[in-house]
Amino acid sequence: MHLTVLAVPDCPNVKLLEQRLTLVLGHRRDVTVSRHVVGDEDQATRRGMHGSPTILVDGIDPFAAPGQPASVSCRLYRHGHGQPDGAPSVRHLRRAISHPITVAADTAGGRWLDALGRGGRGRVAPAERGLRAVHQAALRSFAATGHPPGQDVLDRAARPFDSGQVLAELAEGDYLCLDQDGRITAAYPFSAAATPHTAQITGGASAYCMCAIDALGIAEMLTAKVLIKSADPSTGEPISVTVDGNSAVWEPDTTVVFAGHTATTCTGPSAAICCMHINFFTSHITAAAWASAHPEVTGGILSQSRALEVGRQIFGPLLH
Repeated sequence: MHLTVLAVPDCPNVKLLEQRLTLVLGHRRDVTVSRHVVGDEDQATRRGMHGSPTILVDGIDPFAAPGQPASVSCRLYRHGHGQPDGAPSVRHLRRAISHPITVAADTAGGRWLDALGRGGRGRVAPAERGLRAVHQAALRSFAATGHPPGQDVLDRAARPFDSGQVLAELAEGDYLCLDQDGRITAAYPFSAAATPHTAQITGGASAYCMCAIDALGIAEMLTAKVLIKSADPSTGEPISVTVDGNSAVWEPDTTVVFAGHTATTCTGPSAAICCMHINFFTSHITAAAWASAHPEVTGGILSQSRALEVGRQIFGPLLH
């Protein structure tokens, strides 16, 4: 878990917040804290500061009211007794850290996020009829070269079945995508065409990824360190995430993921209804602003830990 403290220069309430954080965190080694001075409204928007001081838990402000705008003004917190205070209480901080908000969303129901892929059916291809062998051959090729496999590799993986028929069945099941000539254009999490998300795989290739969640699942799938590079769709500000085992370093550390889709359900094909609407944002504020400007997209904002968990759940089992 990562905490981010945001404050204007010489904020008089930062010391109080730090004192209370010390009491809450004690000697916990699983929590890291970074601190940033925010000088103007633009910086407050980029970093997700709702007044000074603000504390983010894995990129999400647990104390912000829905629609609360970015601000560099003095922030007051109200506790059970109703009196304003310059920082969250020890009790409220402890609760926010022990039970973090993983999803911040105004959604019609709980089924908007498909945490397994393919409408909850998962992305592990069936073992029969050469499906899993061909699927895994495609994934390994992307990981090693950044490109789909050649025809000889596909034919060898499909034997004794016809590779064209196997690919068609995989495409029908939304395990991968084909063009009109039957060539692989995507094998989730990888894309053969350029996308806003790239993954540099340690010991492997640099590959394009279908979406932010897909990119976050690659390290678990390959058991390798992965450097993800992307950008905030609203501001163009660069974003990077380094995933290595159970740890991840997010830059900026206020980054969140918006996961959305345009259809009434998440059942796919994912490339058409989901992938272009699952992106990294530099802060909760920029993600919420993008979502407000795109009412045709249903979805929500995921914390860093939740987005990483979803990526691991979907793609972790594919090659294991």
